[in-house]
Amino acid sequence: MRSRTWAGWRPAVGLLLLVVVYLVAAVLTLVAGMIGLIVAEGAAFSESALDDLSSPGVILVINLVTAVAIPVVWLVWAAAHGMRIGWSSSVLGRLRWRLLPWYTLLALGTVGVGICVSLVLSLSQEGDTGGPVASYGWLLVVVFLTTPLQAAAEEYLFRGYLSQAVAGWVRRPMAGAVLAALVSGTLFSLVHLPPDLPSFLFYLSVGLAASAVVWLTGGLEAAIALHTVNNVVIFVLAGALGEDVLASAESTAGVPWFDVALTLVAMAVFVALVARSRRRLQPETMTRALDLRAPAPPVAVPAH
Repeated sequence: MRSRTWAGWRPAVGLLLLVVVYLVAAVLTLVAGMIGLIVAEGAAFSESALDDLSSPGVILVINLVTAVAIPVVWLVWAAAHGMRIGWSSSVLGRLRWRLLPWYTLLALGTVGVGICVSLVLSLSQEGDTGGPVASYGWLLVVVFLTTPLQAAAEEYLFRGYLSQAVAGWVRRPMAGAVLAALVSGTLFSLVHLPPDLPSFLFYLSVGLAASAVVWLTGGLEAAIALHTVNNVVIFVLAGALGEDVLASAESTAGVPWFDVALTLVAMAVFVALVARSRRRLQPETMTRALDLRAPAPPVAVPAH
């Protein structure tokens, strides 16, 4: 954000614009989604149905309400900063699609494995499951098509804009990166409404890991892969095991301490692997310098 047009008031205006526009867009999307659910389910629809995360329709509405944050972030970059919307994605001013498959594989091997271990430990204590939820096929379609958008939207909000806004107010780059990670990670955890300290630390660790890989790679790709794998794997596995497991995975009752420990280990290993992969993948971490000087006038050379 510290371009030639930098001014301290721009992030302040941008953050205000972000909150106002997103709230309006989210409410409109939620209302449209509820109307769609009412039309689809008819008399069977009730307000309590919005809490049923085994319903593909409910998951679709929740994901779309979050996903509208992406165009809102782009709007703020353009309106408050007068900059291309691609600067919310990486130091190249665009999303680097070539990196996403590699970081997704790293996330599956770390975060995905951690989620599987957590579910196995939980099932060993709780016993048998009820099998796949009703409409599991449609649930998979909705999760695979829209959950990546939901996960990416949260990264655009917290790392694509908020982190850069906070760091922009700090002159020293490293100090700005650390402060931005702490602020965005804390707010990221709080918006998930953690009911206790373990839950707060659980979400905070995810936010800090996302900030770390953004700084290591110069863009959102690794953070989007991390967030997407986490959310998709949870829904796919929990939905396959039954409504009780799915409800438990998305409940607000709190996160057990062993889940926090597993998450910390998985996030730390993911960050370490992303750092190690930089030599092979060579993600760009700096924007190419441009000569902004006006062309020099030609110098008269006397004839010989």
